[in-house]
Amino acid sequence: MHQNNIEYQKKDLPKNLSQLGWILFGAGLILGVIGFFTDQHRALLNYLIAYMFILSIGIGSLLLIALEYVGGADWSVPIRRVVEFLSSTIIFLPILVLPLVFSIHDIFHWAHTDVVAKDEILKAKSSYLNEAFFIIRVFAVLAVWGLFYYLLIRNSNAQDITKDQLLTKKNIILSAIFIPVFAITITITAVDWLMSLEPHWFSTIFGVYFFSGSVIASLAAITLFVVFLKEKGFMHPKLIDDHLFSLGALQFAFVNFWAYIAFSQYMLIWYANLPEENFWFLQRWENGWQYLSILLIIAHFIVPYAALLSQPAKMDPKRLKFISVWILFAHFIDLYWLVMPNVNGYYFSLIDIVVPLIAVGLIILVFNYRAKKSNLVPIGDPKLQKGLDFRVP
Repeated sequence: MHQNNIEYQKKDLPKNLSQLGWILFGAGLILGVIGFFTDQHRALLNYLIAYMFILSIGIGSLLLIALEYVGGADWSVPIRRVVEFLSSTIIFLPILVLPLVFSIHDIFHWAHTDVVAKDEILKAKSSYLNEAFFIIRVFAVLAVWGLFYYLLIRNSNAQDITKDQLLTKKNIILSAIFIPVFAITITITAVDWLMSLEPHWFSTIFGVYFFSGSVIASLAAITLFVVFLKEKGFMHPKLIDDHLFSLGALQFAFVNFWAYIAFSQYMLIWYANLPEENFWFLQRWENGWQYLSILLIIAHFIVPYAALLSQPAKMDPKRLKFISVWILFAHFIDLYWLVMPNVNGYYFSLIDIVVPLIAVGLIILVFNYRAKKSNLVPIGDPKLQKGLDFRVP
């Protein structure tokens, strides 16, 4: 009887969730279009930030699914569908990326042949940084992600019906293959869309930096939805605060990991003090950008670190909701910090705060749509009961 209730509830998520998604998406889209006609270049860069935000949530969630299978985790099984729903944004990325693909010439100055001809550094990198190869890489990466998403989610949904434990073994194999593929493809994505905005600069751990930010943002989004649905009675009734502890602990771990990678990247460049490397950080420490740099340290590390330090904090629903929203906000600041200092003659614009509404609204709408198509709990997974019985030692 309870199983049927779960299946029924998948079609009756809170209406205000969908309404919120449409309001945010609609408002962001309208204001974004207006912004495009008033300041096209700025609007495109803000759309790039929104795209990378959506991408990071989707691919970060898919990685967490793969890690569950490979690691044999039990505690996360009851909430895995929430992770799967958030990873569904991956299937929309080939459409969302089109405005950026058609605007490569407007976004990247390495795409200007006249500029490349006069620049020896860009000329040396032209075999990699050219429009044709760039577009091939973009859609090849999205195709690979889409394939793994389709196979993993198909097996997970099929297990609800068949209860076939072999599907779990298939997903373990797929996940083991996906993890190294993920490491390569997310690095390519970070380098192409973010690091090449300033093609004279490079960092060998930039892909790891983006990876760490993507995972913590995904964990924040997952935690926010899990707590919200749990409070509204849409999750399994045996899901208790002990399950939230692991989400809080993972957030705390990746807050520290992001800070470690960010500091390592900065320290190595600062210590070497090479002009071809340090100018990128100097750009972010002058003309007012130093205030955003300090805010990023506070918002992305100090506040979440302090908020999640104690064990009770990691399983407090109210605190987890607050800090999850905070981390998502910090992730936007991080992406903004990566993109906007590359703009010559930067000035603040209202466009900078309206385009993110599209990203948040779209994620909510995709989640709501997918939740109506699948069970909120993977009822066919053989580890479900063990996951429900999980308790913090």
